[in-house]
Amino acid sequence: MLSFLPPWLLIFITLPLFFSITALVATSIFILGIIKLILPFKIVATILNFFINAIWRSWAIGNLFAINLTNPVVWEIDDLDDFDKKSWYLLICNHVSWVDIMVLTQIALNTLPSPKFFLKNELKRTPFIGMAAWAMDMPFMKRYSRSYLEKHPEKKGQDIESTKKSCEKFKDIPTTIINFVEGTRVSPQKQKETKSPFKYLLPPRAGGIAFTLAAMGHLFSGVLNVTLNYPDNQNATTSILFGKLKRVQVRVEVLEVNDDIVGDYFNDESFKVRFQTWLNDLWLEKDKVLARLNKW
Repeated sequence: MLSFLPPWLLIFITLPLFFSITALVATSIFILGIIKLILPFKIVATILNFFINAIWRSWAIGNLFAINLTNPVVWEIDDLDDFDKKSWYLLICNHVSWVDIMVLTQIALNTLPSPKFFLKNELKRTPFIGMAAWAMDMPFMKRYSRSYLEKHPEKKGQDIESTKKSCEKFKDIPTTIINFVEGTRVSPQKQKETKSPFKYLLPPRAGGIAFTLAAMGHLFSGVLNVTLNYPDNQNATTSILFGKLKRVQVRVEVLEVNDDIVGDYFNDESFKVRFQTWLNDLWLEKDKVLARLNKW
């Protein structure tokens, strides 16, 4: 509605709007998280998690209002009517921009159980976002480069341990576990550094989701293979702030959870190879989907 305003003026509307919504919601969630910490009883956690999830949904609704208010955005999202909010799902997705998080919350808002993001460890220190994520028991993943692990082998497997602890908490309440499998946002520089074979993607990292499937596969009703695309905006982050976000495309493929993708990734070498092949094939197809979306 306000996208007719000049970009230099819109940023003075969008930034305070997004900030105030996030600050209010995050502070409320953090306070409830502190109460959970002080009163470490399961019944207390269950009650408080209900209110935390309700507050999170208000954040998603507020963001949707702010995006539509300041951007001429058209949402092109696959039909999501067949999901059960009383079940569990693993959602894997490509990572384009920090806007991805707001887009995925719109997907989960009315159709999926409470989402839990696997977040980069650096976000732990981000004002408001970090403290709210902590209160919601979201796992912070610390990624190390191969060269760093060669010098510090004691750090190997720490991200998997974080996954293990988080999975234990997620078993008590229906959850959508969201993992940006590439580990970071795609960019030409990162594609070059990782020698990515894909045009639009970074190579997927298999360990985290393999462990999640091994720990919780019996609970998952499906794996949601989500592809995000912003075909009219090279940089969705700056576009949304300046009121220039035009189209958001979301494609969702539902995959069956079976013995082919549930196994011992770290001790069964043959399963590890099969799982990596399965995931790489998904990413090859995702790259083709993005190529088609960007030609239309």
